[in-house]
Amino acid sequence: MSKTRYIFITGGVSSSLGKGVTVAALGCLLEARGYTVSLQKMDPYINIDPGTMSPYQHGEVYVTEDGAETDLDLGYYERFTKSKFSRKNSVSTGQIYHAVIERERKGDYLGRTVQVVPHITNEIRNRIYNLTRDQETDFVIVEIGGTVGDIESVPFLEAIRQMRYEHGASQVLFLHLTLVPTITAAGEAKTKPTQHSVKELLALGIQPDILICRINKPMSKEMKNKISLFCNVKEQNVISAVDIDTSIYEIPLMYREDKLDEVVLNALGMDLRKLNFSQWENMVKKIRNTKKTVKVALIGKYISLQDAYRSVYESLAHGGIANDVDVKVVKINPEDIDTKNIKELLKGVHGVLVPGGFGERGIEGKIAAIQYARTKQIPFFGICLGMQCAVIEFARNVLGYKDANSTEFKPNVEYPVISMIEEQKEIERMGGTMRLGAYPCVVKKSSLAYSEYKSERISERHRHRFEFTLRFKDDFEKKGMNLTGFSPDGSLAEIVEVPNHPWFVGVQFHPEFQSKPTDPHPLFAGFIRAASKLAKKTED
Repeated sequence: MSKTRYIFITGGVSSSLGKGVTVAALGCLLEARGYTVSLQKMDPYINIDPGTMSPYQHGEVYVTEDGAETDLDLGYYERFTKSKFSRKNSVSTGQIYHAVIERERKGDYLGRTVQVVPHITNEIRNRIYNLTRDQETDFVIVEIGGTVGDIESVPFLEAIRQMRYEHGASQVLFLHLTLVPTITAAGEAKTKPTQHSVKELLALGIQPDILICRINKPMSKEMKNKISLFCNVKEQNVISAVDIDTSIYEIPLMYREDKLDEVVLNALGMDLRKLNFSQWENMVKKIRNTKKTVKVALIGKYISLQDAYRSVYESLAHGGIANDVDVKVVKINPEDIDTKNIKELLKGVHGVLVPGGFGERGIEGKIAAIQYARTKQIPFFGICLGMQCAVIEFARNVLGYKDANSTEFKPNVEYPVISMIEEQKEIERMGGTMRLGAYPCVVKKSSLAYSEYKSERISERHRHRFEFTLRFKDDFEKKGMNLTGFSPDGSLAEIVEVPNHPWFVGVQFHPEFQSKPTDPHPLFAGFIRAASKLAKKTED
């Protein structure tokens, strides 16, 4: 029986070099060669998960099928590969220490002193081995979060050093992503930071086998040779990671050109199977050859940080791929919107999207934007809180319930058209009080949603506490907002639509968590198709 190979990716010199995308791209290439992969993120923060962290701190929270709130890198993992991931694929220092302390409280360590080595490092290794206990895969690729030199990362680095010692170089591979900066005045790329970063790793007992160097243009042979010599890495194992101008989906092609997958397979003594990469190449070709542009306004309060709505931006791009258009996102802070400037702010946009979120800030601006999209026949897509805002807007401006609101923002409101899930009203803790993960939904056959999904039964991922208040259902449907998707027992409304409109859909779930560039989500594809029609109409 074949044994799993472990590939560990560390980062040096600077954060945000793209370890997550590198892990995803390598997974993509190995899958294209017929291997099975599982990808894992090890985060050094002490939070149990990013669920209660501000998007400004940590970007979006990515939700898995089984309801784990995880790092946004898992979104890249799922978008670039055919795999679906679970809570096993996202690990934090908080989880590790929590598990060890709970065990110590139960007396499982038989009175021994509990220490970082071996107890913490054993738990880290256990989380890695957990990935293959139920189903063996050819490769487990693990991203060690943070930067080498961070005090928080040391236990993780010690754990993977032990794994190399135990299993040997034929089963455990170290890949280090580093930065080769260019000094602007001299126009010269400098290798010294990379050398220092490798020295830091060596001090911890880790010799990288492969170096991936972020650089603004491909490295010369001389530079590769210099890095190879000073860092004790074979020259062919020094890989250029050049800045990409167009789309991150070009990154696997870039790594393939520099033979990263071949280097990895050779280093681990694995067969160089035939590469079946045509689907990915055709998708990238479509992106490169797109000539038409569609403008979509994204109304969100975290627009200043690109990663806060990362999966939404990517899913909009996937919708563009499905319709052969380039989607330009116009970011608008809802706090900047009022009835006087809404026309100017949304001038020239072909679609309006309001994403998920929490809290009252910016709600009135979102509602104003939704009213404008509804009355001016601009395609509208509301996700989670965006759907709830669409319900509030319709209640106020069509049903005439001027006081309509969500109990999240106004607990004693006269018309609570959005309210908390009944069984959770007594819960006060912030963590673990939401409907999280994949839930089934039944879609009405006569609906726009059905025409997009081509299916009556769907499954989508959720992350929310509040729901449409069902006692208002008849009021809405009489006035022209149709509830077209429900939980199988009919107790929870999942999809709302406004007919006689180019495209107006609000969903309680997060479709962005299931969209891939090679398989765009049907709702994003439909939304961009409607926006493209409006763009063509305005051109004509």
